[in-house]
Amino acid sequence: MKYTLAELAERFQCELVGDPHCTIEGVHTLEQAGPSQLSFLANPKYKNQLENTQAAAVVLHPQQQPESAGNWLLHDNPYATYARIAALFEPATDVAPGIHPSAIIDPSADVHPEASIGPYVVIGPAARIAAGCILHAHVVVQRGCTLQENCVLHPHVTLYAGTRLGRRVIIHASSVVGSDGFGYAPDAGQWVKIPQLGGVQIADDCEIGAGTTIDRGALDDTRIGEGSKLDNQIQIAHNVQIGKHTVMAGCSAISGSSTVGDHCQIGGGAGLAGHLHMTDHVIVTGMTMVSHDIRQPGAYSSGISQQEARKWRKNVARLHHLDELARKVRALEKKLAELETEAD
Repeated sequence: MKYTLAELAERFQCELVGDPHCTIEGVHTLEQAGPSQLSFLANPKYKNQLENTQAAAVVLHPQQQPESAGNWLLHDNPYATYARIAALFEPATDVAPGIHPSAIIDPSADVHPEASIGPYVVIGPAARIAAGCILHAHVVVQRGCTLQENCVLHPHVTLYAGTRLGRRVIIHASSVVGSDGFGYAPDAGQWVKIPQLGGVQIADDCEIGAGTTIDRGALDDTRIGEGSKLDNQIQIAHNVQIGKHTVMAGCSAISGSSTVGDHCQIGGGAGLAGHLHMTDHVIVTGMTMVSHDIRQPGAYSSGISQQEARKWRKNVARLHHLDELARKVRALEKKLAELETEAD
């Protein structure tokens, strides 16, 4: 598969500087790209690598264009433009429609003839699988699940009963959607399980990473909004509501009945306590613990960055005396105020 720079520039609305006939056969990093490959510069931190790159062409912001000669595709969003170009070189899946002989499909399920059902897939009663869906080996789709057009479920994905997926949803291997929420009522020193009667709704164009768990609601559904992307090893608890085009990095977690707005970014290892509200356009940096509502857009952080272990131990020891030190400071401030009053 080959494309000229002129073709790429026209297709992705770039300004072309250089040879329009230069042929691109693949993509790679600035350091690793060869003379027939395209690369990109999105982070100014790597601008020094432009001098030595062997790439045939580079996608970059107009303000980052070097003075030296070269082939440049200029765009205000070079990272997204590179992503769209790279998709042209993504290997085709070559998955043909049809049902593998080993698949087990309930007679009441509705599987479109243009869907692809792989080895040992199990599809339960009243499930609906639309055209273009791909279910890889060992996927389990339980009773009443609905998959709209062109969803892809990778190996060992499990959809519990009543899960509903929009169009073009991608769920990676070993993820579980619709498992019971962690709901128990205390009674005389024991825990009584609360029935989880809701489901899960995942809207169009969402992507769920490998090993992620999304619990069903206790009464209402757990919902993931259109275009949102969840990384690997994420926990979404029951009744959580996530807005449109929100992204969550790996090992983050949201506790039950919390709401996250549109266009939010949640860093790796971050956690949200239960029954919270986070407004639109919020950035939560990695390892942050959100313990109360966030009502204003912006970036939020908590936690302490790493230190040399010996210094960290000393600082932790001092933290245990923080309250005592605060009382002493208040006493000194009070004494100072009294002395100033006497001096007057």
